This record gives sequence, C-alpha cells and structure tokens, in this order.
Amino acid sequence: MNKVKNWVWSLLLAVPLLVLFTGCKKFLDRKPLTATLDDLNQGGLEGQIYGLYGAIRNGDVAGQAFGGIPWLAIHGFRADDSEKGSSAADGADWGVIYDQFQYVKDHWSNTTYWDQHYVLIGQANTALQLADSLGLTDAASMVNIAEAKFFRAFSYFDLVRTFGEVPKIDFRVYNPNDSKKAKAPVAEIYALIDADLSFAIANLPATWPAKYTGRLTNAAAKALQAKAMLYRQNWSGALALCQQIISTGQYELKSDFTKLFREEGENSKESIWEIQAYIGPNGTDNYFSWYGIAQGVRGSGEWDLGWGWNTPTQSLVDAYEAGDIRKDATILYSGQSDGYYGRTVPGSVFDVPAGPLPRKFWNKKVYPEPAMQTQTGNRQAGWVNQRELRYADVLLMAAEAANELGGAGNQALALSYINQIRTRAGLANAAFVDQASFRTIIKNERRYELAMEGERFFDLVRWGDANTVLGGAGYTDCHKYYPIPQAAIDFAGGVLVQNPCW
Repeated sequence: MNKVKNWVWSLLLAVPLLVLFTGCKKFLDRKPLTATLDDLNQGGLEGQIYGLYGAIRNGDVAGQAFGGIPWLAIHGFRADDSEKGSSAADGADWGVIYDQFQYVKDHWSNTTYWDQHYVLIGQANTALQLADSLGLTDAASMVNIAEAKFFRAFSYFDLVRTFGEVPKIDFRVYNPNDSKKAKAPVAEIYALIDADLSFAIANLPATWPAKYTGRLTNAAAKALQAKAMLYRQNWSGALALCQQIISTGQYELKSDFTKLFREEGENSKESIWEIQAYIGPNGTDNYFSWYGIAQGVRGSGEWDLGWGWNTPTQSLVDAYEAGDIRKDATILYSGQSDGYYGRTVPGSVFDVPAGPLPRKFWNKKVYPEPAMQTQTGNRQAGWVNQRELRYADVLLMAAEAANELGGAGNQALALSYINQIRTRAGLANAAFVDQASFRTIIKNERRYELAMEGERFFDLVRWGDANTVLGGAGYTDCHKYYPIPQAAIDFAGGVLVQNPCW
C-alpha cells in the first residue's frame, strides 16, 4: 500500500468492472464506455485498461484466480515449501487434491482459475479489438495496447504452465460459441506470449509518474518474457533480457531483506511489478486483495489475521543455510516472538502443552504491521501488495541462464549475480566449481529467495526435479499439468479434449 495512499491511481485500480461497462463518467471525465466506437477518442482505451489492473486484484471471484485460494493452491500447495494450511478440517479436500496430487477435474478451484484467466484474456482482447477498429496509433493508445497485450501474455503464461495445451483465443468474442476452441500446441501459445511481450517491451515506458505507481513498464514485460524463455531453455534470450534490465541501473536489491515485505518495502527499487492493494484509514477506500487475507495467521481475537492457508512446510524450515536472514523473514513461528514488532505468536496444536493455532508455521511475507492494522481498522492484511516480478528474480534468472550457456565469461556473470543475492541474505559468497554444482546452488537460491511466492512447483517441473522432490507426496509425470476443468470440456461440446491421464 506504500506510496499509493493519496493518489487517484489507487481508485482506478479498484473500480469494479461493472462500472467500466455501465457508462459512469469517470477517469478524468472520459466519455462513458457504453459509447459507440465512433464516440471514442484516441486514448479512450484507458478506462478499459484500468479495468484489467482491477481484475487481477479485484476482491471478488477474479481476485481468487490471481492471488486468492485457487491461485495459492495451484501455485503454492503443490510445492515442497508450502502446504494447504488452515485447520485440518477446513477445506480438507484441498489438501488431498493439491498436497497429495489427487487432482479433481470439477473442483471449483481450478474452474475459477481457468475461467477468470480467460475472462482477463477476453477483456484484453476487447480492448485490442477496439483499438484496431478505431485505428488508434497515438502514443497514449500504443501504451494502452501494450498494457492489454501484457495482461493477455500474463494470463496465457499462467495457463500454459498450469494446463499445457490450452485454447488460443486472441480475438474478441461476441458469441460464446466462438470460444469453443480446440487446444493449441504449447509452442503456439508461447509464440503468442512472445509476440505480445515483444510489443509491450517496445511500447511501454521505462517509468511512470509517481501517481501511476503500479502501472506496467517495459522492464516488467522484459522480466516476464525472460521467465517465459527460461521455461523453454532459451538461455541466450532470457539472459539478454535480464541484462537489459540490470544495465539500466533503475532497479536494485533492497538492502534489508527483513523489510522487503513490510509496508516500506512495497514499490521499492527492487519492485518491477506489484499488484496494488489499498485500504484507507478506518476502512475507507477499501480496495483490498485476498492475497494477504487468505494467508494470515488463523487465530482468534488479535490473532485473527486471516484464513491461514498456504503455510510453510517443515521441509522449507529445515532447508535454509545457517545464518540465512531470509529464513526468519519468510517464516513466522507459532509460540515464538515475531521478531519484528515485539509480539509473541500463540502456540500451535503441535506444541506441548498444545496452543490454539492449527499450524506451526505461517507465511511471514504477508504478516500485517500493527501500525497498518490501527490505521486501516483491519486486523487482516488486505492492503498488502502482491509482488509479482522483482529484481532478485531477474538476477536469479540471469544467473541460471548464464550458467547454462557456459564459458568463463558467463560463469563469472552467474557467480556475480548469485553472490549479490547471497550477500543480501547474510551469507558468504559462493564459489564456482563446475556447471552442475553451480546449478544446484542456483536452484537452492531460487527456493530460499522466492519461498512462498508461487514459483517453486513450476521450477521443479521445468527442471525435471518434480518426480524426485515430490514423488513421495504422490507426484508422477501425469501431474505436470492439471486437468482442464470439466465444465470447460462440457461447454465445448467435444471440441476441447481433456489432458492425458485425466
């Protein structure tokens, strides 16, 4: 919420989509979006683009797909660093489905995830069709078009790594039957992602005025495209994009990792893109996100901080090197001091004697600050921004790509990038022995640095390590991709075919 308290942009991010399509005259007195195409002036796409920012954070169903429990399940529970959390009885089926890899085709979690990603794609396609119909080429509209293409790529990247082959819908849908499409090959989806992000890189600005904090930049597009390339082992392409970001000098690691996920760490120089959330004093202007609420400590009274989902595992707790400051900045321990604000967390049911909390560990990256609780009048941290792309991830991607490319120069680059991460973590510099051993170092650093941020499961799959790491929990090759929701299969009437194994 930092840096967004007093600017109009926070309002724009949160405007419900209903407002965008019912003609209320907002957005700096632009014409209502129910106007005809001929009524729209150049730059008039901006209202629709604001709706895209709101859709990924919106406090309704859409927000669940991009940061709520369905997102946490698909991006988090399946990894070895987190599990369902909450109480044993609360959503017990989720633990079986995701922690134990007993996937269910018609569970509302994957249906919501699928549907809302395609809703965002549809909104982006509508904006792009309007721009094309009007022949908009002015500077403001080109930025808007780039934002729409980024969001379409962002959605498809989630879909392709979660489901594999998915329908490619890159056009405005007027008739629902037009969306009954067969799956497109993974390579074709990635080609669309690349094209959209290349356009976004060319047309998004490097920076925005302070009142637009949270809007997309060309660095965000470069970082997302670098990640998409990493998934296809396009090492040279990923490294080049990461180095372009690094060479600008615009971003840097926040010196104190323990403050990165507090209020002062939001929209810092380490942030490349965050999903913005905001709650004003005493609950006014409540544009909250489910992200912090869904993961907050599940307790009572002053410890009723959320629903308690997506909690760290013992495996993650045991994995860190001694002295790694990221460990206690990532994991909040039941029955211990919080290490930040002088509060002692109640004990857990696993303690002797047993305490009231259902889990031993909690995600400290969404732990609410007392001052913010007082200011907002909320115990649960709905104001916490969701960090989507940060500079540390860029350094880690660059290190991985450089190591895989090999050669003395690239080895030196990889070592430099990793040691920047380790130095910030309070650890001694790593040494380069050989490519294979350094690959292990990189994998470990990604785990420690990005723990609880939704990257780990997908990393294990793309590295080919999922069978080894997750096999004991029930993972097999069939679990690389989640089954397509049965509702989508039924709607398509035989056009859309289910994923193998399901």
